[in-house]
Order: sequence, then C-alpha cells, then structure tokens
Amino acid sequence: MLMPQSIGYGVGMDNFWLKQAFDRVGKPQAQSLSTHVTADVTIVGGGYLGLWTAIRIKQWSPSLKVAIVERDLCGAGASGRNGGFVTSYWAKYLSLHKLCGPDEATRIAQSSAEAVLEIGAFCRENGIEAEFRADGWLWTATSASQIGCWNPLISELAKHGVGPFQVLDRSDVAGLGGTEGNLAGVFEPHAATVQPAILALGLRRHAQELGVTIYEHSPMIRLERTRTPKVITRTGSITSKKVVLAMNAWGAQFPYLRRKVVIVSSDMIATRASSDKLKEIGFTNGVAICDSRMFLNYYRNTPDGRIVFGKSLGHFAFAGQVADHYEGPSPRANDVEESFRNLYPMLNGLDIESSWTGPIDRSVDGLPFFGRLDGHPDVSFGIGFSGQGVGPTVLGGKILASLALDETNEWSRCGLVRDDVEKFPIEPFRYVGAIVVREALRRKEGLEDRDRRCDPFTLALANLAPVGYVPSTRN
Repeated sequence: MLMPQSIGYGVGMDNFWLKQAFDRVGKPQAQSLSTHVTADVTIVGGGYLGLWTAIRIKQWSPSLKVAIVERDLCGAGASGRNGGFVTSYWAKYLSLHKLCGPDEATRIAQSSAEAVLEIGAFCRENGIEAEFRADGWLWTATSASQIGCWNPLISELAKHGVGPFQVLDRSDVAGLGGTEGNLAGVFEPHAATVQPAILALGLRRHAQELGVTIYEHSPMIRLERTRTPKVITRTGSITSKKVVLAMNAWGAQFPYLRRKVVIVSSDMIATRASSDKLKEIGFTNGVAICDSRMFLNYYRNTPDGRIVFGKSLGHFAFAGQVADHYEGPSPRANDVEESFRNLYPMLNGLDIESSWTGPIDRSVDGLPFFGRLDGHPDVSFGIGFSGQGVGPTVLGGKILASLALDETNEWSRCGLVRDDVEKFPIEPFRYVGAIVVREALRRKEGLEDRDRRCDPFTLALANLAPVGYVPSTRN
C-alpha cells in the first residue's frame, strides 16, 4: 500500500517539550535507512508504543533482531508533545466492562495502574531524569452540569469491590488545583506526570542498549504485505518475519484502520517559569488535572514553575490524512489561552512562552485496539489510544510483543485485541458530521459554563460524540 509522500517530517521537533529535552539530555545522533536489510521484527513508529514493544521483544527473546523505522526522530510525534499525564484505565472502566466483562475489565484497569509505577521504576533504574512525579490525577467539574458525572462509574466500581477514586470536598479540589474554578472533583492517587519527550528519549536509549536498531528520518512509503513482509522507505527497505505498526494517528492511512479512528487535534501552551506565582496560589505539586467536558481542559505544572495547559479543540483530519496539519505552533493557541485565563484569572500577568499542536487517534469507545492488519498473520497493529497513551502504551507494548512472537498468553488474549471495532461513517459524511457535532458540543458546553440549559436538538447532536478522555454517561 502506498503511503503519502508529503508527511513533512522534521517539523514536529518545534515544541516546548522536545526543545527542553534536547537542552537537558542532548539531541540524539540519528541514522537513516539507506540500504536493504533484514530483521526478525520490524516496528514502524518510534514513539512510546513502538519503543515499549521493541523493549519487550528483546527482554523476552534477546536473540531476535529487532529494528524500528521512524519517520522523524523517536518521540517527535505524539509521544514527545503530549501533556505528560501518566494515568490508569480506571476512569475507562465502564467502557472496558461493556467491551470485555467485569473480570477482564478489572484486570486491564489494574494492570494500567501498575504500569504507572512501572514507568517510575523504569526511569529510576535506567537513570532517566523524566521528572516522574506520582502525585495523582484530579478529575474536576468546572460547571454545575459536570458535577457528579463520575458517580455512575464510582458506583459500578464499588459493586466489584474496587475504589480507586476519592471524592473530595470543594475546598480540597480548589486547593489541589490552585483555583476556585474547579467546583467539585474526585482524586485518583495512582497517576503521575512526566516530561514526555525525556521519557521517549530514555526509552530510545534503553532500546538501543538492548540491541534494537533504530532508523530515523526514514518514513515508510510502502508496506508490501507478502508472505515475508517488506517495509520500504525513501532510501531503503527491511524484510522481516514480522511487522508491527505502532504509528499512532499516522496509522489511519491504512484503509483497514481508517474508519475505526477519527484524527482530531489537541493543542497546548506553556507559560514562562514563575515558581513564586505558583506558590502564591498553592499550585506546586505534580498533580495532573482535567475537567469533564468533551473539549477537555487538561493541565499541570512543571518542576521549574510553569503551567502547561492543553485543550482538545476538534480540528479533524479528512479521511485520516494527518499530513502536516498537526505540526508546529498551535493555530488555536488563543482559544487555549482563553480557557487558561478563565480558570486562572489571578495569573493574567503570566506570559505564554510556547504553543504546539498534535494529532489524537480517537476510537468510538475511547479505548485502543490491537490485531492483525487485514488478517495478515505477520503484520500486527495497535491504534486508538484517544489521548491517553503514556501509561497504557506499557500494556500495548506487551500486547504487540506477544502478537509478534505468536505467544498465547494474557496479553495476546487481552480484551483489547479485537476485530469488532465500531466504525465511524464513511467520508465525506464523517467529516461533515464531525463538524456538526463539534459545533453542537461547543454550544452545549458554552451554555453550561453560563449555567444555562441546552436545547434538546443541540443536546442530541452533542451526544453523538465518541467517548472522550474521561467517560460521560450522557454520551
């Protein structure tokens, strides 16, 4: 299958996290694929998912020759420009329960919580200064209509003897986030924040230490799905027994995956460093925070005294064509800054230093899915992390490594390995429908912010949106 040639690789380097990472740990030396080589396993994509998969394969089968092909530098995609939230799947329990039943849902969610700690241990054991802070996740309400949206989830978890969330009173919620704009909330202790680009570079280094060969600035332009698959780049190729596609949003270029995800933007800003101002409002710990809207506000501070603030604003890719629409400074930075200023009016004098954007591969149910591409026994994939990939890619690496090694275990049989993934409509209906639903959501959430009721028609359209970062029983 031909892949588009106008990817624009290299421009993804222009974001706050990667610049900071290069200043602190140095820009890695890259080699591109310039000839024909062979491997036992070729992994396409050098982000978290591809790197964790490579590391697992080498840990489980050290003698195998593993290669990664990356279009830019490892971590230049979503892995190096996200919010740095390391969260579990307890908030996704209702979706997991519907997908695979209570026992498997509990196992996956518990494993995802353990993955948070695993990332912290990985950083400590390998000397990766990724600013891992296990200070938890605060899930808030910023309008009256959002208050209590977590109650159905907490009630269902209680039926199964699980209680990962602590319900906080309003003063504690305001204190944790440093703003009275958070009206209510629940807290999950088993979450953390990281400097995402440094984590990606640390995974890269560790994979190389295990013997993984990494080819960067080598975008795949064609995948030959012959009996022995072949990955072809601009200047070289790799023939291998197994191919793993860990391409995140860029995987939507494959027709088999295109209708199973929708590509949508997430945009971020970073303030200048001002530890004194954060101390004044009491916002000094490493808690990850987001509210309960579909156009999610998510934010945290950094150890050097900045606030990094992101927002999902719904810039859609037609037919899954990522191209270069999600590179460089955010064209929606003003909208993100407005949300930040509304939540932290006391910080109006704090300047915005940087902005950036990136693509999210969102599935209908908000969960990733794994399998064999078009049923090919030697080409596996993982996609659909829906904006929550830092922690769950640890599990994803175990799943893809198991599939690549043809293992029969709890990961190859995991409930996230599935063929019956709900599809979005065909184009152009998907794109047009997405715009209609987006505008309905904007109207709905704008009215809710002003404590006004939403009309039934707008509400019906808004409820057609797929599951977001946090669940909503209203969608």
